[in-house]
Amino acid sequence: MALAMTLSSSPTTSTSATALISHPLFPRTAFLRFPTTTRKPFLNSWRQFSVSASVSSSPALQALIFDCDGVILESEHLHRQAYNDAFAHFNVRCSSSPQPLNWGTEFYDVLQNLVGGGKPKMRWYFKEHGWPSSTVFESPPENDEDRAKLIDILQDWKTERYKEIIKSGTVEPRPGVLRLMDEAKAAGTKLAVCSAATKSSVILCLENLIGIERFQSLDCFLAGDDVKLKKPDPSIYLTAAKNLGVSQRDCLVVEDSVIGLQAATSAGMSCVITYTSSTAEQDFKEAIAIYPDLSNVRLEDLELLLQKVVTAK
Repeated sequence: MALAMTLSSSPTTSTSATALISHPLFPRTAFLRFPTTTRKPFLNSWRQFSVSASVSSSPALQALIFDCDGVILESEHLHRQAYNDAFAHFNVRCSSSPQPLNWGTEFYDVLQNLVGGGKPKMRWYFKEHGWPSSTVFESPPENDEDRAKLIDILQDWKTERYKEIIKSGTVEPRPGVLRLMDEAKAAGTKLAVCSAATKSSVILCLENLIGIERFQSLDCFLAGDDVKLKKPDPSIYLTAAKNLGVSQRDCLVVEDSVIGLQAATSAGMSCVITYTSSTAEQDFKEAIAIYPDLSNVRLEDLELLLQKVVTAK
């Protein structure tokens, strides 16, 4: 049975001493060979550790899970553009306006943080503001089948338009994302992407923004098509943990919105937030850390954060 060391504070320990104290056998003879100048801080640090028996000394962070939209790329303004282009293309008009539906920036910031997934967004909006007329249905659809058909057609066209925008070469990943992904893979930490968006659009984003090689090396990839319920329901993260073969408490999720945060925490996972301009004012009190972006965040920072959370429980 190995010894598991639990850090209760943040001691200043030399690299050699830290490596030694982590060793499951910790031979005293090896310690005595340390120079006196090394032994003193080592002993001071040793007093700040509690030792308990455990069947495993594996680190807490077993899987790092990224959302896509808002985390890997700041995409909401691109989605809004694609929705508005779809509404114009099909002349989607609600009774309150003679002009094609157009979601403004401020409204969309609220909507995308209220409802996850493309089809649920439109379904929610039309229920609230009335089902529209369009070139698909001259009169507003009145039964569930026709309403579902309208939503499907609009979403499919919007998705293709979004793909055109992504393929334009003008979109780049958010700062720090690629480096953090590479650090995770190099450390043997399982890597996943879980997005509420349609699978085809997420695949396109990942192939163009993180590269085909990184995308194919993911240990798990799930999109909105893969689960029945969208975020803030925890289904997508529970499914990811099962597919990865790890405990929820050993997963760390990177999200940008309160919807994603709720999905992660409801799944029993810790979550860090890297907010965008449209989510910066949201209540992220359940997150274990909040960042403007990932440019200064290292894998070891996330490991220490999760270890502190696991230890506190």
